[in-house]
Parts: sequence; structure tokens; C-alpha cells
Amino acid sequence: MRNTWLQILLSAASLALAVLLVVLLPQILQALTGAEVSWAQIGSGFARLSPAMIGLMALVWAASLWAYTFVLTNSLPGLSHLQALTLNAAGSAVSNLLPFGGAAGVALTFAMTRGWGFPTRAVVVSTLVSGIWNTLFRFILPAVGIVALLLAGKVPDPTVANAAWVGAVSILVLVAVVAAALYWERAARLLGRALDALVRLAPRRVRPAEGRISGAIHRLRADTADIVHRRWAGLSGGMTAFLVFQCLIMAACLVATGAYPGPAETVAVFALSRVLTTALVTPSGAGIMEGGVATLLVAFGEPAAEAAVAALLFGFWTYTIEIPVGGLALGAWSLLRRRPARQQPVDRTPSERRSRS
Repeated sequence: MRNTWLQILLSAASLALAVLLVVLLPQILQALTGAEVSWAQIGSGFARLSPAMIGLMALVWAASLWAYTFVLTNSLPGLSHLQALTLNAAGSAVSNLLPFGGAAGVALTFAMTRGWGFPTRAVVVSTLVSGIWNTLFRFILPAVGIVALLLAGKVPDPTVANAAWVGAVSILVLVAVVAAALYWERAARLLGRALDALVRLAPRRVRPAEGRISGAIHRLRADTADIVHRRWAGLSGGMTAFLVFQCLIMAACLVATGAYPGPAETVAVFALSRVLTTALVTPSGAGIMEGGVATLLVAFGEPAAEAAVAALLFGFWTYTIEIPVGGLALGAWSLLRRRPARQQPVDRTPSERRSRS
């Protein structure tokens, strides 16, 4: 009971902090950039939005949700796109309301998929694979943002430009190494041994047991190898389409509010926004993301009021709207689960097929 009340208090405090950061956005912008903006100006910016532009944003947002269903259907064979849409919406609603909401989202995923007849092993592998793909692409995004600015010549200082190239290439190399370790067993062994050798340099009191990292990498690869080998293209295509649509939402928000700084800067702002959503202080980085996006837009020379409106509008399409939509999806699932459902065809892993033969 104490743990339950603690979780409730932490959730309430986290949500309150997110709301406070949004309310104080004008003051945060002034403190970070020196630009003055008021809520009256922000309200006027929202009032100028045209119904046609709002409708376009809604269509692109819906397309981004549909694109992500390909990640889920490829990570869990047998899952339909409608089920994946329901699963993603409900999980996002839970994650967006709770600090460390990912754990609650995973628990909900298990409950929903088990109700549809999927075995636990398949759901575990799906959770691992989709989580890995999300993490890899979150690593790639900052590199893409840096490269976009460099190719557009938006980093005039040669020293900064060289450091940016080194950083971008380093990130991409790291992602390539991890991807190779997931796909090839030999690469996984080499990476595990290299990390074990690196860990041996750490002080003994904080050093993990010998071979623990290589063993963990081997087990992770064994769990995900079949899905990764057969469905990596679908997983990558789904994640790419999802992020492209979300970047288009960002571009639409910037154009609609008059804060569009250019294509390269838009990619960089979008990359920053996705990185800031990993902040654990508030659910999905709410409040932190909006402040960071508005600050970067001002740094790119956009007016503070327009930058604030664009950041809040993008936060609405990528965070706020997911809560009521996810609530509706969760309610529909709760009602429909009480009816007898037709068993879903489940694509079993090779080990499961051998055990049944």
C-alpha cells in the first residue's frame, strides 16, 4: 500500500511539474534567450491557425500512428494492424501519464496481447525488438540533425563543424556496431568480448562478473535473432516512416505559426525534440521538450512568441492528444475483451515449432 501511494504521489508530482514547466514557458524562454513573450501573444498565435492547416496536421498525425503499426506487426507476427494501433495508443496514454511510464506500458502490452492469444515468449521478444529499434533510431536522430545542419552550412565555425562531423560519425558507427551484433552472431561475440575487456579496467567494486556482458549480449541476440533476421526491413521501414511523418508534423507546426527556420534547422529541432522526450523527470519529457524546442528555434533566429506556439502545438500532436485517444482505445479493448474472440494466428519462433513437432 505504501508503494502504491508513493507511485501515486510521484505520478502527481511529475504531472504537476510538466504543467508548471508549460505554464512558465515564457519565463523559461526569457531566462534562456532574453526574448520576451507573453501568454497573450501565444494565445493570439493559436487563434491564427487555419482549419485547413489543423486538418492537415491531423491527417499526418494519423499517418504516423499507422506507420508505427508496421513496427509492432513485424515484431509480433500474427498481430493485425488494428490491434497494433490499439496497442500503441493505449500504451502511449499510460506512458504519457506516468513517470517511468514505460514499465506500465509494457505491463499493459502483456495484458492486451495475452488476451488476444499470443504466447508470453513471443510478446517478450516483440517488446525487446521494438524497444531496440526505438532506441537505435533515437541514437540515429541526433546524428541526422547534425549532418543536416552541416550539409546546409548552418555551422559556420570550422572547429565546431569538425567536432560535429566527428560526433555524428561516431554515433552512426555505434549504431552500426550494435545492429551488426544483433544480426550476426560472430559480431555479437566480438562486441561482448570487447566490452568485457573494457569493463575490466573499471574498479573492482563496481565491476560486473567476468563474462556477464558478453553473456547478456548473447542471450539478447538469441532471443531476437529470428525476428531481426526475417523482419529487419519491415521494422526499419516502419520506424523510418513513423519518424518522417512526425518530422512533417513538426514542419507543419513551424509553417503554420510562422516559425519555420528552413529544412535543415527543422530536422535539427525535430531531432532535439525526440531526444528530450527521454527525460524521466516528467512523463515523456512533457514541458522539457517544449522548452527545448522553443529555445532552439529562438537560437535559429525565430521570434519567441511564434517559437513558443510551434513548440506547444507540436507537443499537442505528439503527447497531449495521445492521452484521450489512448483512453478511448483502452476503453474499447476493455469492452471487447469480454466477448469471445476468434483466436489469432500466431507465427511461432523456430524453437517453439520444433518443440511442437
